[in-house]
Amino acid sequence: MINNFDSKRTFYQINIKKDPPIIFVHGVGLNHSIWEPQIDAFDNTVIAYDILGHGKTPLVKKDITFEDFSDQLTNLVDELNIKRFHLVGFSIGSLIARNFACKFNHRLESLTLLCSVFKRSKDQQQIVNDRFELAKKNNSLSKQALKRWFTEDYLNKNPKTYEKIKSILDKNDMTNFLKVYQLFVEHKDNEEFNKIKTKTLVITGEEDVGSTPEMSKNLSAIIENSNLTIIPKAKHLCSIECPDDVNNAMKRLINA
Repeated sequence: MINNFDSKRTFYQINIKKDPPIIFVHGVGLNHSIWEPQIDAFDNTVIAYDILGHGKTPLVKKDITFEDFSDQLTNLVDELNIKRFHLVGFSIGSLIARNFACKFNHRLESLTLLCSVFKRSKDQQQIVNDRFELAKKNNSLSKQALKRWFTEDYLNKNPKTYEKIKSILDKNDMTNFLKVYQLFVEHKDNEEFNKIKTKTLVITGEEDVGSTPEMSKNLSAIIENSNLTIIPKAKHLCSIECPDDVNNAMKRLINA
């Protein structure tokens, strides 16, 4: 396992095996370490990195867009001399992956959109708006998120995971977090999905209340070469709660 920074100070972890590599993009408020159940699970090289303003990667811009995150990923793969790769994005990472795929489809071997929001209803939008305003008011992250991200049964049986994710949330720079969270909250699903031609997997947890199965079904329906997988009895962080199910679904896509 190698830990390193690229020239623009993006921190990444790489487990070198065979090409083409799989690159994982985490969610808002988290960092590369959420992919621990994936880093050794594939025959391909795996790369997990910290997005701008998260983990060990700085964020220096006052205003930020999804193009900045695509530029970050482009710089990383160019410096690593990666021509084509499998891309996996979780939550806001899936929005970053969608943005990248619409512009650089030719560089992708496959695309996995894990727990991706799509066409929020008015009520769903109001819920995320309220969470954002509460985070701004309190200048902190609510630990209630963990109850949305994991089933109660899993949290009861895995207190160390609860503490690990809570610790990641607690270490966030709130100024950076709020900049990125605002992008997530205000996202309008205005990508040019017709430009995504690579084989695609849309996947979410059966009990995910933020990135619902209905959202994933509708998203999969508009991406040309797309398949849908719903992970039973799982919530938002199903890649941690049900890693074998998620990993096997991705392996089927990669090996197809």
